[in-house]
Amino acid sequence: MNNKQLDTIFHTLIDNVKGNHGHWQFILGDTQLICLTDELHNRMRFMAPIIETDKLTPDEINKCLEANFHTALDIKYAISDGILWSVFMHPLKELTERQVEDAIQQVYAGAQNFGSSYSSSNLYFPTKQDRKNNLN
Repeated sequence: MNNKQLDTIFHTLIDNVKGNHGHWQFILGDTQLICLTDELHNRMRFMAPIIETDKLTPDEINKCLEANFHTALDIKYAISDGILWSVFMHPLKELTERQVEDAIQQVYAGAQNFGSSYSSSNLYFPTKQDRKNNLN
Protein backbone atom coordinates (compact mmCIF):
# COMPACT_ATOMS: atom_id res chain seq x y z
CA MET A 1 0.00 0.00 0.00
CA ASN A 2 1.09 3.55 -0.64
CA ASN A 3 -0.45 7.03 -0.64
CA LYS A 4 -1.56 6.82 -4.26
CA GLN A 5 -3.38 3.53 -3.64
CA LEU A 6 -4.99 4.88 -0.45
CA ASP A 7 -6.17 7.96 -2.32
CA THR A 8 -7.81 5.76 -4.97
CA ILE A 9 -9.48 3.57 -2.31
CA PHE A 10 -10.81 6.59 -0.42
CA HIS A 11 -12.25 8.23 -3.53
CA THR A 12 -13.85 4.90 -4.53
CA LEU A 13 -15.44 4.25 -1.12
CA ILE A 14 -16.23 7.72 0.19
CA ASP A 15 -17.97 10.73 -1.36
CA ASN A 16 -16.67 13.54 0.82
CA VAL A 17 -12.89 12.96 0.97
CA LYS A 18 -10.76 16.06 1.51
CA GLY A 19 -7.00 16.30 1.47
CA ASN A 20 -4.40 14.46 -0.54
CA HIS A 21 -1.46 12.08 -0.33
CA GLY A 22 -0.54 11.62 3.30
CA HIS A 23 -3.42 13.51 4.92
CA TRP A 24 -7.11 12.87 4.27
CA GLN A 25 -10.28 13.55 6.19
CA PHE A 26 -13.89 12.64 5.63
CA ILE A 27 -17.18 12.29 7.45
CA LEU A 28 -18.79 8.90 8.00
CA GLY A 29 -22.26 9.25 9.50
CA ASP A 30 -21.69 12.06 11.95
CA THR A 31 -18.08 11.12 12.71
CA GLN A 32 -14.99 12.83 11.33
CA LEU A 33 -12.25 10.39 10.32
CA ILE A 34 -8.66 11.35 9.56
CA CYS A 35 -5.96 9.30 7.86
CA LEU A 36 -2.31 10.28 8.18
CA THR A 37 0.58 8.47 6.55
CA ASP A 38 4.35 8.62 6.50
CA GLU A 39 5.66 6.65 3.53
CA LEU A 40 9.28 7.25 4.51
CA HIS A 41 8.77 5.55 7.89
CA ASN A 42 6.15 3.06 6.65
CA ARG A 43 3.41 4.15 9.05
CA MET A 44 -0.23 5.09 8.81
CA ARG A 45 -3.08 5.77 11.16
CA PHE A 46 -6.82 6.26 10.96
CA MET A 47 -8.35 8.21 13.80
CA ALA A 48 -11.58 9.83 14.92
CA PRO A 49 -11.87 12.44 17.67
CA ILE A 50 -14.37 11.48 20.36
CA ILE A 51 -14.38 13.87 23.31
CA GLU A 52 -12.20 16.45 25.03
CA THR A 53 -10.27 14.83 27.85
CA ASP A 54 -11.40 17.39 30.45
CA LYS A 55 -14.96 16.05 29.94
CA LEU A 56 -13.97 12.42 30.65
CA THR A 57 -14.85 10.79 33.95
CA PRO A 58 -12.42 8.42 35.67
CA ASP A 59 -14.90 5.59 34.98
CA GLU A 60 -14.89 6.36 31.23
CA ILE A 61 -11.09 6.35 31.18
CA ASN A 62 -11.04 2.97 32.94
CA LYS A 63 -13.62 1.58 30.50
CA CYS A 64 -11.49 2.75 27.56
CA LEU A 65 -8.44 0.98 29.00
CA GLU A 66 -10.44 -2.21 29.59
CA ALA A 67 -11.85 -1.96 26.05
CA ASN A 68 -8.31 -1.75 24.65
CA PHE A 69 -7.82 -5.24 26.08
CA HIS A 70 -11.21 -6.84 25.39
CA THR A 71 -13.47 -5.08 22.88
CA ALA A 72 -11.52 -2.51 20.88
CA LEU A 73 -9.75 -5.20 18.78
CA ASP A 74 -7.62 -3.49 16.10
CA ILE A 75 -8.32 0.05 17.28
CA LYS A 76 -7.31 1.62 20.55
CA TYR A 77 -8.67 4.45 22.61
CA ALA A 78 -5.86 6.98 22.99
CA ILE A 79 -5.37 10.49 24.33
CA SER A 80 -3.44 13.21 22.50
CA ASP A 81 -3.61 17.00 22.57
CA GLY A 82 -6.50 17.03 25.02
CA ILE A 83 -8.71 14.73 22.91
CA LEU A 84 -9.75 11.08 23.31
CA TRP A 85 -9.41 9.33 19.94
CA SER A 86 -10.41 6.06 18.32
CA VAL A 87 -7.19 5.06 16.51
CA PHE A 88 -5.98 2.32 14.14
CA MET A 89 -2.22 2.22 13.45
CA HIS A 90 -0.45 -0.07 10.99
CA PRO A 91 2.62 -0.32 8.77
CA LEU A 92 1.63 1.31 5.49
CA LYS A 93 3.33 -0.97 2.93
CA GLU A 94 1.86 -4.14 4.45
CA LEU A 95 -1.69 -2.76 4.57
CA THR A 96 -4.27 -4.39 2.24
CA GLU A 97 -7.37 -2.85 0.73
CA ARG A 98 -9.54 -5.09 2.91
CA GLN A 99 -7.68 -3.89 6.01
CA VAL A 100 -8.28 -0.27 4.97
CA GLU A 101 -12.03 -0.91 4.74
CA ASP A 102 -12.01 -2.79 8.07
CA ALA A 103 -9.95 -0.07 9.77
CA ILE A 104 -12.41 2.61 8.68
CA GLN A 105 -15.32 0.59 10.09
CA GLN A 106 -13.54 -0.18 13.37
CA VAL A 107 -12.43 3.42 13.98
CA TYR A 108 -15.97 4.59 13.25
CA ALA A 109 -17.48 1.92 15.54
CA GLY A 110 -15.01 2.72 18.32
CA ALA A 111 -16.01 6.37 18.23
CA GLN A 112 -19.73 5.57 18.03
CA ASN A 113 -19.60 2.99 20.84
CA PHE A 114 -17.73 5.18 23.31
CA GLY A 115 -19.93 5.43 26.39
CA SER A 116 -21.81 2.20 25.66
CA SER A 117 -20.10 -1.04 24.57
CA TYR A 118 -16.69 0.57 23.90
CA SER A 119 -16.30 -1.90 21.02
CA SER A 120 -15.00 -1.76 17.46
CA SER A 121 -16.95 -4.83 16.25
CA ASN A 122 -19.13 -7.67 17.51
CA LEU A 123 -16.08 -9.73 18.49
CA TYR A 124 -14.50 -9.38 21.91
CA PHE A 125 -12.07 -11.21 24.14
CA PRO A 126 -13.83 -12.43 27.30
CA THR A 127 -13.03 -10.94 30.66
CA LYS A 128 -12.15 -13.01 33.71
CA GLN A 129 -15.74 -12.55 34.90
CA ASP A 130 -17.10 -13.78 31.53
CA ARG A 131 -14.95 -16.92 31.77
CA LYS A 132 -16.02 -17.49 35.38
CA ASN A 133 -19.70 -17.16 34.42
CA ASN A 134 -19.27 -19.70 31.61
CA LEU A 135 -17.90 -22.26 34.05
CA ASN A 136 -20.98 -22.02 36.26
